Amino acid sequence: MITKSIMVDIPSGMGARPAAMLVQVASQYESSIYLEDEAVKVNAKSIMGMMALGLAPGSEIKVTASGEDEKSAVEAIEKYLKNNS
Repeated sequence: MITKSIMVDIPSGMGARPAAMLVQVASQYESSIYLEDEAVKVNAKSIMGMMALGLAPGSEIKVTASGEDEKSAVEAIEKYLKNNS
C-alpha cells in the first residue's frame, strides 16, 4: 500500500469534467485507489464519489493505492492533479 499527500492544482476545482477525467485515469489501474480529504474518503474510480469530494484548487488530499500497480497509479493521479492533463 502506498499513501501520498498531493496538492490539487486544477484551477476550476473538481467539477464534473475534471472528476470524470480523474476517474478515467484511476480506472486504468488494477489497484484500489482512494482519495481522502479530511474526514471524507472516496473511491477514485467512482464519479459520484469524486463529485462528492468537491476538491478546490489548493486543497491537499491523501491518495492511497493498494495493488500490483499501486506505484504507477499514485504517480498518474498525482500527475493529473498537478497538471490537469
